[in-house]
Amino acid sequence: MAPRFACFFSLRSSSAGRLRKGAALAALLALGGCSGGVLDPKGPIGEANSLIMINSLEIMLAIVIPTIVVGCVMAWWYRSSNTRALYRPNWAYSGRLEMIVWSIPIMVILLISGVIWVGSHDLDPAEPIQSSEKPLNVQVVSMDWKWLFMYPEQGVASVNNLVVPVGVPVRFSLTSSTVMNMFFVPQLGSMIATMNGMVTQLHLQADHQGDYLGMSAQFSGDGFSDMGFTVHAVSKDDFNKWAEGVKAGQGPVLDRAGYDALNKPSKKNPPITYRSMDPNLFHAIATREIPPGAGFSGTDVGPGVGPKQEH
Repeated sequence: MAPRFACFFSLRSSSAGRLRKGAALAALLALGGCSGGVLDPKGPIGEANSLIMINSLEIMLAIVIPTIVVGCVMAWWYRSSNTRALYRPNWAYSGRLEMIVWSIPIMVILLISGVIWVGSHDLDPAEPIQSSEKPLNVQVVSMDWKWLFMYPEQGVASVNNLVVPVGVPVRFSLTSSTVMNMFFVPQLGSMIATMNGMVTQLHLQADHQGDYLGMSAQFSGDGFSDMGFTVHAVSKDDFNKWAEGVKAGQGPVLDRAGYDALNKPSKKNPPITYRSMDPNLFHAIATREIPPGAGFSGTDVGPGVGPKQEH
């Protein structure tokens, strides 16, 4: 009975192992067909970010692959049946080998450092995108748990719905009405933090029409998992028609009272638009003229001042 049990256990273990390997292979094949992420860029910043990732991977593979090959060759050459392999237990040092061993990682560090140095300057979030087109200004406020987008030049606003014209640089000014958050559109490029009491800058551009996923990339409470939005990249004519349609529509007005109602924590918020907005609203939020929302850690906050220190 014992040998049969052992054999049965072995068969079941091998079957489970094959199933795990098959599932892992299927997952890799499925990932191979994925789109919509950082490796499927739709703008100049996204393409530059993707190129940095690919270049870094190539530099590291230039070390990893030869190391694996050398390890296999060493194991094959020094196998017990190879009488030509010399066993030298007293060997301790070789200047040539030391030079090779240290020069390779130094070269890798220099190459990756160069990629990082160039990328960090060329892709500075506050650096404007060079273009003959006039940038579109969009003011962004992260809230509990939704995104507010304000278009100061068009005089309209939207929640969880960002519309941008294709081929036009977008200058984002970002703040938070509550806790720190992270604005991220994977296919368009760099993510950036939003923080209460300050404004961060980000420049992005969509080069292809389509709908792209936008998300919160930092945990911010109970409604975090549903704190997403859609970026609609449309033609310039369609963008103008959208803005004019919102302004002429029957949507609500985003004044101080409307903002106070919107600023209450809520989950799974559907997209909405505002036909007009207070042009000074973003400045009032960023400077704390309007107190932070209920989710802010410094709940004892007065207009225009930061959280009070406890004694």
